[in-house]
Amino acid sequence: MTETLNFFKTLTPTGYLFLALTILTLFSAISVVTAKNPIYSVLGLIGTFFCLSGHYILLNAQFLAAVNIIVYAGAIMVLFLFTIMFLNLRKEDDDSKTNLTKMASVVIGGLLMVMLIQIFRAKDAQVPSANPATFDAKTGLVENLGNLLYTDYILPFELASVLFLVAMVGAVMLGKREAGDRHF
Repeated sequence: MTETLNFFKTLTPTGYLFLALTILTLFSAISVVTAKNPIYSVLGLIGTFFCLSGHYILLNAQFLAAVNIIVYAGAIMVLFLFTIMFLNLRKEDDDSKTNLTKMASVVIGGLLMVMLIQIFRAKDAQVPSANPATFDAKTGLVENLGNLLYTDYILPFELASVLFLVAMVGAVMLGKREAGDRHF
């Protein structure tokens, strides 16, 4: 008990923010699993993604946080909501998540959390810490990522762009209708 009190005494404001974001992330993730309505489940997942973006900002990875919000909380969640609304789920289909599945997911998540806590509390567990002498505050910024992409990784970057171009052309060609095709 005294170790826990000493832990909270040594926390900085950033540490308290980290703990608050972690608690919000856990509650959002639990709401994803336990929500009866799939819309609420998706909203809980959006909350989880925003909390994870807050963690990325605390880790000085602003670009990753922005991409997480734009791609996951934006585009993919809109796709999930569109799919759920397109399926037109009825009231009688709301019981697809039984109490057994909910309890199993909570138990498995709890076991995973206990396992992770035990791993980090082990005597020989080495949790890396930042060295103030070699710490670079610009590590997660877009400028460094751009410099790295356009110098050391230019070939994979350009190959990925060609792959995306081929995928877009392929999607257009597959979606193109021939002159005699029927319109559905």
